[in-house]
Order: sequence, then structure tokens, then C-alpha cells
Amino acid sequence: MTFTRLFSWLWAVVILLGAPGLTQALDTSAGVGLQDRALFQDTVDYTLTNQSGKDFSGQQLANTSFAGAVGKAANFSGADLHGAILTQGAFPNANFNGADLSDVLLDRTDMSGTDLRNAVLVGVIASGSTFTGAQVENADFTDALLDRADQRNFCISASGTNPTTGANTRASLGC
Repeated sequence: MTFTRLFSWLWAVVILLGAPGLTQALDTSAGVGLQDRALFQDTVDYTLTNQSGKDFSGQQLANTSFAGAVGKAANFSGADLHGAILTQGAFPNANFNGADLSDVLLDRTDMSGTDLRNAVLVGVIASGSTFTGAQVENADFTDALLDRADQRNFCISASGTNPTTGANTRASLGC
């Protein structure tokens, strides 16, 4: 597990559990805790918000938190979500076509009916998520952590080659 993925996972735990001692340790306003404030300066926090129907297409959203957020039919096409946290979110019928979802924490998230065509999901952690009816043509799932049932269901309709990474979708899923 890379440092970025580990940090993203830990940050999601902090956000979801509201650990006051740990969040105080990360508070840089008093000059203690994290020394590199630049890590969070350009990141908007959408934790526990309703983003249904919103247009995030083509936006730079790397390392952004959408933990517990609702994004029904939101448009993330072509967005850079590298390292983002979507844990326990609900994004049914959202458009992630061509999005960079590499190293995203996507566990226990509703992704039913989503458009994942041409998306890069390298290293994504998606255990306990729901992908019923998701489109995965030309997606790259290399090193993704998926539930076995999701992997099997994806293999039924998986096809193509990811235009960004050149990975064969079926091979990246281990079909």
C-alpha cells in the first residue's frame, strides 16, 4: 500500500469516525500537527454533502473527500479524482466516463448504474460497494480491490482497451 493510499484511508477513518484527538493533531492552525498545509489548500471537502446532478466534468478533484456524499446522476466525466475518498457515498447513475479514479477509496459505496467506461480505476479499493448495472467497457481495473461477486459480474460484459493506460479491461479484471 502506497503512502498516499494509506493516508487517504486513514483520513477517511478520521472523517467518518470523527476522532477528536486525531483531528486536533492534524489541526495546523496552532502551528502544530501537519507541517505541509499545501497538501489540503487546493482541496474542497464534499464530505456528507448532496451533490446530486452536479457537473464536475473535467475538474481537478485529486485527493478530494466525497465520504458519505450523495451524487446521484452527477457528472464526473473526464475528472481527475486520483486518491479521492468516496467511502460510504451514493453515486447511482453518475457519469465517470473517462475519469481518473486511480487509488480512490470507494469502499461501501453505491455505484449502481454508473458509467465507468474509459475510466482508470487502477489500485481502487471498492470492497463492499454496489456496481449493479455499471458500464465498464474500456475501463482499467489493474490492482483494484473488488468483491469477487463484482469482479465476476464485470467479467460478463467487460470488453475493450483503456484509451489512457492501454490495459485490456478483461485482463485488468482477471477474467
